[in-house]
Amino acid sequence: MAEPKTTKAEGLMYKGHPLRRIDNLIYYGTMAEKYIIMMQILETKKDQDLDVATKVSIQLQLTDPDLKSRDRVVKKSEKDSLYAAMDIAAIWLERALKEK
Repeated sequence: MAEPKTTKAEGLMYKGHPLRRIDNLIYYGTMAEKYIIMMQILETKKDQDLDVATKVSIQLQLTDPDLKSRDRVVKKSEKDSLYAAMDIAAIWLERALKEK
């Protein structure tokens, strides 16, 4: 019986793009593309034993390393849950990457 080919572990993926978390920052997309999404969890509340995001900042950014950080931001918004933030992030990233 043939074994399935194993590939390098990609980590957590959402709608075909990688998700990376560093403390309260979540990066959605890859630096190899022209755009990436940065989400920052600004506020949380306790729900039983879990911290649940109640305020999330979203930024669509250019990945060009030659630009200053404030010049990289293309769009920004705030949402009241991580679910709403991921929803708008996926839409923004797909639209931005299609513009090529």
